[in-house]
Formats: sequence, C-alpha cells, structure tokens
Amino acid sequence: MQQPQTAQIGRAGQRTILGHPAGLFVLFFTEMWERFSYYGMRSLLVLYMVNHLFLRPDVGEKVLGFNLIKGTLESVFGPLQAQPLSSQIYGLYTALVYLTPFFGGMLADKVIGQRKAVILGGVLMAIGHFLMAIESLFFPALIFLIMGNGAFKPNISTQVGGLYPEGDPRRDRAFTIFYMGINLGAFFSPLVCGTLGQTVGWHYGFGAAGVGMVLGLCLYLWGQRFLAPDMRTRMAAQPQHEKRPLTKNEWKRIWAVIILCGLNVIFWGIYEQQGNTMQLWADRNTNWNFAGFRIPSTWFQAFNPLMIFMFAPLLNILWGWQSKRRQEPSSIIKMMIGCFLAGASYIVMVLAAQGTGPEVRRSVMWLIGTTFIITTGELFLSPIGLSFVTKVAPAKIVSMMMGVWFLSSFFGNYFSGFLGTFYERMSRDAFFLMLTGLGFTAGIAIWLVSRPLNKIVGQHDRLEA
Repeated sequence: MQQPQTAQIGRAGQRTILGHPAGLFVLFFTEMWERFSYYGMRSLLVLYMVNHLFLRPDVGEKVLGFNLIKGTLESVFGPLQAQPLSSQIYGLYTALVYLTPFFGGMLADKVIGQRKAVILGGVLMAIGHFLMAIESLFFPALIFLIMGNGAFKPNISTQVGGLYPEGDPRRDRAFTIFYMGINLGAFFSPLVCGTLGQTVGWHYGFGAAGVGMVLGLCLYLWGQRFLAPDMRTRMAAQPQHEKRPLTKNEWKRIWAVIILCGLNVIFWGIYEQQGNTMQLWADRNTNWNFAGFRIPSTWFQAFNPLMIFMFAPLLNILWGWQSKRRQEPSSIIKMMIGCFLAGASYIVMVLAAQGTGPEVRRSVMWLIGTTFIITTGELFLSPIGLSFVTKVAPAKIVSMMMGVWFLSSFFGNYFSGFLGTFYERMSRDAFFLMLTGLGFTAGIAIWLVSRPLNKIVGQHDRLEA
C-alpha cells in the first residue's frame, strides 16, 4: 500500500513528512522555541534599557559591571546618554551573539559534536534568560546568552544540511522551511514576551523567553532519533578523508564564502535596525491606538516574521518554477537582490520622516510598508546564505564555515549599534537616507564580484538548483 505523502518512510528507512525527513521538523520546532526566546528578549532589550534600567538613579551601584561598560564605551565614543549607550550595548550584544558561533562551530567540529553543542547552548541560554529577571545581573545574563547562542546556532543549522545527501534538490527548500520555523518563534515572541514586559513587568517578559528556551531544549532531546549522525561520527567512518588536506578548489570555495560574508555585513547593519532605532520609532513616532485600545509597540517586531510566513512559500514556488526551466538565479545573485531590497525599504521611512518631531506620530502603515520590502530582501539573502554555506563549504569544516557566515552578522550587528548612535544626532529623514545608500552600496558590491565568484562555486551552487 502506498504511504500517505504527509508521513512515509524514505528509501533508507528514514521517516519523511511532506516529502522531507522528519528530523527537519524536529529542528524546525527546536529552532522555533529558541528564536521565541531570543526575539522575545530582543523585542524588550532597547526599551528596557532606555525607558527603565539606565534611568535608575542607582544604576551604577545596582547593576553589576555598568560603570565598567559605560566607562569603556565613553573612553572611545565620548559621553553617551541613555539612547546612544543603549544602542551601543544592543549592537555589542547582538554582534557577540553572532561572533561566538564561529567558536561553537569549531567546538563541535573538533571536540564534542553538533548534538552536544546544541544541548550545551540551550542550557546556557535558558540560564541567561532567567538571569535577565534580576536587574543587578543584567550583564552576566547577556554573557550567558552570548555563550549559549555560540554553541547552539551554527550546529542546529548545519544539522539541517546533514539530513540531505549531496545533490538533493530539496535542500534549498528545506532551509526555507527551517527559516519559517525561526520566524514562527519570532512572530509569537513580541506578542507574548513584549506584551508581558510592557504591560505587566519587564521581568515577566524575560522569564517567558526563558520558558521558551527550556521547551525547545526538551523537544530537541526527545527528537534526536530522527536526526542525521553528527558530522564527527560520519568523518570517523572515513579516516582517510579526515586526514586529507584541503584542495586548491576547496580553498577557493572557502574564500568565496568569506568574501560574501564580508559584503553581507552592510545588509545586517541596516536590517538589525528593526530591533534598535526602528523599535524606538515604533514606540515614539507611531500611532498604535485602535478602537480605544493601545497596542504595545513591541508588536512591530511581529510584522517581519508574519510576512515571512506569507511570502516564503510564494518565493519557494517561484524558485521551484524557475529551477524547472533552468532560470533560477544563483545564490549569489539572490543575495545581491536582497541587499538592494533592504536599501529600498528605507525609502519608505525617508518619506515617513518628513516633518516629524518628538511628539508627531505617523500611521503604522509606514512601518508595514518598510517591513514588507526588507522582509522580501531578507528572504533573498538569509536562508539562501545558510544553504549556500552547507553546499559550498568543504564537509569537514562545514560547522566552522557556518560560524564564518554568522561572523558577518557579528560585524553587521555591531555596525547596527554604531549606526544607531546617529539616530538622535541626525534628522530622521537623513538617518534613513543613509541606510538606503548603504543597502544599495552592498548590492552593487555583490554585483561586481558575482561573475568571478559564480565561476568558483557555480557547480556546487547549482547541484541542487
């Protein structure tokens, strides 16, 4: 009897759901809960610092490490008031969240394997989220979250690629499905954590993020039987392969990944304004009153993941249709398009910012328009980049190269914090115009290097087209 399409056993005894290995959906929901915790905390972070923590008269005495952090930043950038200081800390935190995956990938590749690294990361992040509920431990909590994410992030993404054999045409689509899991968590987190934090108490919001991380960790422990073996286990079965030095072609592919990562820094710098200056715009310059009810401004951060649910399947259909006709753009061209769209999104904000002052509130439709365009750009760049790394990077260092991919987010997120320090120094329309120019610059740069890079990675990039 033919198995139903929604749940069947693959040729190698591998259970499948909707034509994909069941392990994809274990990773989907694990990542969903981890992203629920991360974005729930992020939706509150800048507002918590600007509107509460850094306004306390005894902040230097009560918050462990505050004077050291503030003094260090001011020694470089000069005196910092609450908003630019918060922007710098937001940028440093979100940057370091994406620096540590490089070392987490090395830890998995060389020492403990991907599964143990994911478990270690989940435990550390759960501790960090619960510590956020204690004001005096704000900075130690951020350290736990940074270290935990470093172990967790590259190794769960790499396990998605490990579910598929080389040349499997489902892999790009699998990463887009996985990316929707990321955004399912990101959608609900501001609605739950943001609402609790803004209407009940900051620490309730942070505590809810910790509960989400614990749920994700429990799910991952339960579903390990559906996952592919660790890369270390597979390499151990091929000792002669592990000892082989990298070939000249493999080094070229590594450099192709590094070059694209470097150019993507600008994309992440303007994209991550959503949790920084765009959240401040949503809080201070957007009208959230509907039918006599004021919606929490953190709901703004649910727009992006909601649109990913709406448009990711449509792009998947488009790329599948193009692939059948051998017209699908290469991964590099998709990333170029993503940068142009990110820059174009802030043109909407340039228009919205005309004539605004501290007390002027604009329609929420301006935020929706900006988010629509930048979300489309994100879909052309972020999940495609994850898939690109697993296809192009040599197998024995794939987790480390996934860490290199996240290094672009490290520099980009710090760049986001740095850019945010100009938010109150420049006029709003000039600030958003600067972001537009940066996005277009990144798109042009990728276009200029696309031809030589496509020659290097073309065969590997199109194996699964």
